[in-house]
Amino acid sequence: MSNFKIYSTGIVAIALSLATGCTPTTPHDQTTSEAPSAVPVQGTESPSPTTSPTVSPTTSPTVSPTPSGQNSLSSSDRQFMTEAAQGGLAEVQLGKLASKRGASNAVKQYGQRMVDDHTPVNNELKQLATQKGVTLPTTLNSTNKQVEQRLSKLSGTKFNSEYLNHMLEDHQKDVSAFETESQQGQDPDVKAFAAQKLPTLQAHLEEVRSLINPGSSTSTPTPSSTPTPSSTP
Repeated sequence: MSNFKIYSTGIVAIALSLATGCTPTTPHDQTTSEAPSAVPVQGTESPSPTTSPTVSPTTSPTVSPTPSGQNSLSSSDRQFMTEAAQGGLAEVQLGKLASKRGASNAVKQYGQRMVDDHTPVNNELKQLATQKGVTLPTTLNSTNKQVEQRLSKLSGTKFNSEYLNHMLEDHQKDVSAFETESQQGQDPDVKAFAAQKLPTLQAHLEEVRSLINPGSSTSTPTPSSTPTPSSTP
């Protein structure tokens, strides 16, 4: 009996060794399952974030310089633009009145010229003011309203005299202001605007002078002996 037990235990040992000998085949299968790794795929997605930060810094700084350029306008340039706008509004409004109530064709034509010449100048000044961040007046101030109300009650030669005298004083102030701005203006655009419109205002001033004193206008163009001594001083 003892020999049979030894023989049987040997068979069991052989069977166990055979069973364990078959198991090493399974680790080979595990290595094949672990082979496909998805780790390197993430490396291809990393360069995509580099494109997003390059867009944001380029767009933001382009907006900031504009308001700083508007605030750099000097107070004298702002004052000139405001007064020029108010004067232009008054000359257009009073010009419309003169074109209807003038007692002579010359006064009516001069009033219409104020409308035709100052309307585009006022529009150009509005565009310049928008670029510079300046708010211009859009209605007549109290002084010009009083002038308009006073002239609207006059007619005939009385209207002609009042209107022409007011245009003389107004254009004398305009020519002086535009001359000063064209020479001493700090902003190059406002300074150029004043220099460009100055000849028109000077022509308006000379024309209203000739309407008030017709004798002086006739002596200027005619080649007589009187204008020569007056030009020497």
